[in-house]
Amino acid sequence: MRILVLGFTGYLGRHVVERLRALPGTRVLGGGRSAGAEFGIDLATARPDTLAKALASAAPDAVINCAGATGGDAVTLAEVNSRGPAVLCAALREAAPSARLVHLGSAAEYGPGTRGIRVTESAATRPLTPYGATKLAGTITVTTSGLDAVVLRVGNPVGPGAPLTGLPGRVAGLLFAADGDPDAVIRLGDLSAHRDFVDVRDVARAAVLAATAPAPLPRVLNIGSGSAVPVRDLVAALTHVAGFPGRVEEKGGGSARSAEVSWQCSDIGAAGDTLGWRPSYTLDASLAALWAAVREGPSPGLDGGRAP
Repeated sequence: MRILVLGFTGYLGRHVVERLRALPGTRVLGGGRSAGAEFGIDLATARPDTLAKALASAAPDAVINCAGATGGDAVTLAEVNSRGPAVLCAALREAAPSARLVHLGSAAEYGPGTRGIRVTESAATRPLTPYGATKLAGTITVTTSGLDAVVLRVGNPVGPGAPLTGLPGRVAGLLFAADGDPDAVIRLGDLSAHRDFVDVRDVARAAVLAATAPAPLPRVLNIGSGSAVPVRDLVAALTHVAGFPGRVEEKGGGSARSAEVSWQCSDIGAAGDTLGWRPSYTLDASLAALWAAVREGPSPGLDGGRAP
């Protein structure tokens, strides 16, 4: 089976590739902007006809689209998250219409949740930020493309390699930079929100299951932990894992991506029913792996929030 992974060197893509390479009889093809890509593909700028030629050459049985932008201005977000899937779907219809497309969406597409309620795939989508809106536009393009396609609406990925554009990676980077200084102070914004954190390795497993599932899948599947965790608790757990002796100061003014969304929690029952997927890593295990990766290698998130 030939599987093309777009954004294969990004945060999610690296874990997807690692998982795929463990599958017997699978040929993993890398597509992206990096010099090491077997297929040089930039969905933000590619023309449909040029991309179709690349896809015809790759002849994939499945495509997993991990390419996306989590940071940057509205134009950048739209180019990668909205235009990218549109160009990809157009090219696939021409060059590989029978290939399975697995597109990684975001729980940010739902917008504000109701405290205590898990959001199902049939819930209304009301994104409040350019990030959520552009991801939703990509999802709509994929789900109405006529292709054999599924969108995985991913919660907040956490684990080894978490980028600086997300809170876990940013906090891990700050803790590493503090270098055990007991007088160090880490200043963060409002940490009162609840989020559905899911291990990036579990996300990768879901993507691989979706790409290799023999039967047609629902158009959208939630991939999360099924639990809402206070962001404040995540920060406290990460400082504990790091043995941080300093203090954390919390002030108002959270990130634009989290604006006005105080509760986020996904119902993951459909993914269990159709893929046999359940999260296998606890949040503590995810944070331990994140911190171990930070200590062993370069600071996380050097890709600047866009999958190469």
